[in-house]
Amino acid sequence: MAKRRRPEGWRVFFGLDLPVHLRNRLAVEALALRLPRRVAPEDLHLTLVFLGEVPPDRLQALHEAAEALSMPGFALRIEGLGLFGRSAPNALWAGLAPEPALEALQAKLETALRRAGATPEKRRFVPHITLGRFPPQPPEEAARLERAVVAGSGTGSDLFEVRDFILFRSHLGGDPPHYEELARYPLRTRPPLTTL
Repeated sequence: MAKRRRPEGWRVFFGLDLPVHLRNRLAVEALALRLPRRVAPEDLHLTLVFLGEVPPDRLQALHEAAEALSMPGFALRIEGLGLFGRSAPNALWAGLAPEPALEALQAKLETALRRAGATPEKRRFVPHITLGRFPPQPPEEAARLERAVVAGSGTGSDLFEVRDFILFRSHLGGDPPHYEELARYPLRTRPPLTTL
């Protein structure tokens, strides 16, 4: 008896877009660090909730759950660099300064998606922007990357406004993957930033 193929889902996640000037700046940083594989500037983002494969007919319920969220906008700031893969680094990222509003958005969104029937990835939320992914590096290259992270610990940015979040579809056919925006969800506006 032939095995039935399960219907293919769409690989999706919710995340935050970055201002163009900040994406370009981070791309230059990744280039200067001579990363083996860099994320293209247009694909730099911050993942809020990764859902993995979702059948297209279930996306409407997730869309409606996200659309029903009412959260205020907030501001973020890039702060420092880091590596994933302790003994064998396989990704370099830019971190973000702690921001309770970001943590609240992520938690509320994940809860709403679970109630809508989604099964988000079970991983502690560590706000970051991946700059490059690569196979585990030989010891001398891993040591170079670790030194670069220490040297880049002062990496930062001015505050930037977060006015919405996005449902992305991830296309894995290319190398690196490409991300397509499916829907954008506005946050409530807040007074503009003021300089003290």
